[in-house]
Amino acid sequence: MRRIFYAVLLLGLLASVGAAAEPALLPDRIGPWQADGPAKNYSLKELPANWIGSSLDGHILHEAGLVRVENRTYKNGDQSWSVRLWVLGDPSGAYELHTALLDPQVSKPGSVEDTIASGAGLFLTGNLVMQGISSSMEIPLEDLRTLRNALAAKADRTPYPPLKSYLPVTWRVFGTERYALGPVGFRAAMASLGQRAYADLADHVGFQSGVEAMLAKYQGQYGSGVLLLLEYPTPQLAEQHLHHLEEALPDAAKRSGVTVERKASLLSLVFEPTSAMHAQAIRDEVNYNTEVTWNEPSHTATDPPMVVMIAKIFLYTGLFLGFATGVGIAFGGLRVVIKRLFPGKVFDRPESIEVLQLGLSGKKIDASDMY
Repeated sequence: MRRIFYAVLLLGLLASVGAAAEPALLPDRIGPWQADGPAKNYSLKELPANWIGSSLDGHILHEAGLVRVENRTYKNGDQSWSVRLWVLGDPSGAYELHTALLDPQVSKPGSVEDTIASGAGLFLTGNLVMQGISSSMEIPLEDLRTLRNALAAKADRTPYPPLKSYLPVTWRVFGTERYALGPVGFRAAMASLGQRAYADLADHVGFQSGVEAMLAKYQGQYGSGVLLLLEYPTPQLAEQHLHHLEEALPDAAKRSGVTVERKASLLSLVFEPTSAMHAQAIRDEVNYNTEVTWNEPSHTATDPPMVVMIAKIFLYTGLFLGFATGVGIAFGGLRVVIKRLFPGKVFDRPESIEVLQLGLSGKKIDASDMY
């Protein structure tokens, strides 16, 4: 029993040493900013309560695959800046967390992967989400880019989900993009876009089948709406869940004009559309094209020019004719020489020659008379 206790204690010590020895991702210096101390690591269970707000909770972090959080404070004279680095298992989980942190009230137009939030900054690079916290000043964009470049060299560069590129740019309200890998993220996204009444659709879209969801709010000159895109692994699954969603839609949604449309593996819904025409206009802007390819073994044509082919035909035909003529002459000449040297002994021996005769005369034919 004592040995088991010591073994468990040893394993715990090794695990703590391994965790402590894990290298920090945040650099010691960012331009003129110097780190105030070593980075502090937090697991999901150790996160401070004030880090989790209405748009972010532990369930979303668990669904997104949070590995740990690094927190480090930087100083430049009497100014300080706290950086919170969320480390996720893969870029898809990081993208879900990043969109959950977006705030349309403070976000500026730009790429979702390189968002600049007013005041401190919010960056996504690979499987890392950087969140700057500063209440007294606005961090210069140049320093934010310096930090992003330093983190990009250490991040997982696996591509982000292609679903994000399907969202139309026209009429989109920047900062309302939401990506969901599972039902928790889906419910939170629907609630953040004012569609809490339809959050229960998370039980019907089929996250257990590998579906991914992307949402955004659109505000155009002639109306508005919230676009939901659902991408399934196969068109067959998309068709199957299309009927499930049609049955699961509340009556209020059907009366307001919410419909489900399918294009190959992609389903689209527009919630609270100003009009059916505007909802269709948003759908028409979706950047999704199906493509059927058939890959077969192929080779590069290496046929020479026609003139070269004809010249080779004449050349090799002439060589063949010359070889055949030479062999014929050699064989005939050898036969003549042997007959001269050894007449009637090698070729045309009388005893080996047989002549058929009709018997019109009684004289027997002598085969030697023929030569």
